[in-house]
Amino acid sequence: QVQLVESGGGLVQAGGSLRLSCAVSGSIFRINTMGWYRQAPGKQRELVAHITSGGITNYADSVKGRFTISRDNAKNTVYLQMNSLKPEDTAVYYCNKYPVVSWAWGQGTQVTVSS
Repeated sequence: QVQLVESGGGLVQAGGSLRLSCAVSGSIFRINTMGWYRQAPGKQRELVAHITSGGITNYADSVKGRFTISRDNAKNTVYLQMNSLKPEDTAVYYCNKYPVVSWAWGQGTQVTVSS
């Protein structure tokens, strides 16, 4: 069974940066498109960015130019570099497959951006 372990969140001031990591168990990681998702209080979970097995990336308009998704297939890990953070980026961040979420969600990592 695939397990997802997100880390790297924290409390940061507006304009600051964080780097999130998601470790994925299992050798099937490298063939899957991976996504970072987030869920703010009272809101639905939304896709932030995704990256194909070959490294092609795509971003939600709200984070374009500020966030960078990357992956290390040798380490079964996907990353999200977040710069110029805004209070509206406050959420729990998760990783999973994209577009079909067929793995159980991990615990996520909390990102809180203060104004």
